[in-house]
Amino acid sequence: MTQHVLILGGTGRIGSKIAADLLAHTEAQVTIAGRNPDVGIKLSKQLGDRCRFAPIDLNDWICLLDSISQSDLVIHCAGPFHYRNAVVLKTCIDSGVNYLDVSDHPSFTCKAIALRAKAETAGITAIVNTGVFPGISNSMVRRDIEQLDEAQKVHLSYVVGGSGGAGLTMMRSTFLGLQRQFEAQINGKRQKVQPYSDREVIDFPHYGRVGVYWFDMPESFTIADTFPIETVMTKFGSVPHFYNYLTWSVARLWHPRLLRSQSVIEFLSRVSYAITRISDRFGGTEVAIRSEVTGFKYGQRVRCVSTLVHPNTADAAGIGTGTIAELLLSGELKKPGVWAPEQAISTPMFEAAMQSRGVDIQQQFVPNADSHFSKVPSAVIY
Repeated sequence: MTQHVLILGGTGRIGSKIAADLLAHTEAQVTIAGRNPDVGIKLSKQLGDRCRFAPIDLNDWICLLDSISQSDLVIHCAGPFHYRNAVVLKTCIDSGVNYLDVSDHPSFTCKAIALRAKAETAGITAIVNTGVFPGISNSMVRRDIEQLDEAQKVHLSYVVGGSGGAGLTMMRSTFLGLQRQFEAQINGKRQKVQPYSDREVIDFPHYGRVGVYWFDMPESFTIADTFPIETVMTKFGSVPHFYNYLTWSVARLWHPRLLRSQSVIEFLSRVSYAITRISDRFGGTEVAIRSEVTGFKYGQRVRCVSTLVHPNTADAAGIGTGTIAELLLSGELKKPGVWAPEQAISTPMFEAAMQSRGVDIQQQFVPNADSHFSKVPSAVIY
């Protein structure tokens, strides 16, 4: 029988990329849901015969319930997730429907994970934080940790060119992430961190040396909850570089009350998006991810470093979620409960999924200056 996938927020940049990935790699019928029929109908025609549009408002629970109950898989892309509750996930559990989302904020992740026992009882597999970061990045970290005998520290850093091709929602999420201090796992303890602080200059493939800053991401606690890691650092930066200066100045110089105003966030997001639409034309929309895990191998202290570069951030998010959706639809992945990607996706599954989409992830061991580490390959590439 034909499987049906419902993508909430499917007319947005990320949702439409996920729909395109599923239509290319599965036989599923895809419904993209949104509030704008003109945009939705036009997009569904562009995506092809197996795609249709459905006007769905998340506040209309009766309509939402009916649409979810007719689906085999629901993918929640209607962000930003800073303000979202877990009603979609609850409805999926009650309806016996598997669930994915592209959430990117710890507050929502906590609400979702709180439903783990209920999902296990219902036999429903729900995976949150899919996409590119979080998403692909989580599985990169798992793969690096598994290469070491003992892992102690994770340093995740991301760089996005301009808008990343991801639209206005990404801008909103960026500025929403500046509103208040957040907790990070540092030296075995949860400690308060100021957003967009503690600048580090990291050498990325494609971009070269870029400044990155602390940013509130759910990986900071899901990775720490999954593995015995003392420190998990999540840092973010943008190119062209003046975007970093803009974001830093907003985080440091604007009064906190301004950043908690929805109208101010919307103003900043729209202005930034207008600027990035110009810079995207000459600066690109690439995403670069760098995972560095420090620990021990054969008694020597080493760093396992993985890097990924993709020409379009939105496309990469579509791949991250699309590959997990394909695993669920095929029955290859079944893990009742609510999980982050690194908790549900094995490394062999992840590697096969990336290979199927032609995504190259480079991995290498970097010895400390005082070590003589030479017992593993200097680089592993797939």
